[in-house]
Amino acid sequence: MNRVRAITVSLVLMLALAAIAQQAKTAHSGAHGMSSDAHLKLLSENLNLSADQEAKLKPILQQMDEGTRKIMQDESLSREERAAKIKPLRVEADRKMREFLTDEQKKKLDELEHSPHGELHGKTPQ
Repeated sequence: MNRVRAITVSLVLMLALAAIAQQAKTAHSGAHGMSSDAHLKLLSENLNLSADQEAKLKPILQQMDEGTRKIMQDESLSREERAAKIKPLRVEADRKMREFLTDEQKKKLDELEHSPHGELHGKTPQ
């Protein structure tokens, strides 16, 4: 009886861990695991975005987030392949966002993108 109980407990724990891992995997999104809303908030705080600019950037960030999430869920791709597919999404989002930024905000964005891991936002380190 103890053996059956031990096997049952082990199976329940394995299923629970698998469920937690799956939830963590699907919760991951955006830049550095950041949701498009969190990304927008970060940009808004750092660039002092107006409400109008936030409204224009939000769909761009959402589109990048959705594309990134789909690529990250494709388990047939290696880590390098995922990064190669995500980079163009980020470059395009960066290009589109800059259309709505002032020159001063673009300079601040350049500084953010050249900080550690800036290349993940579509910029290559110099």
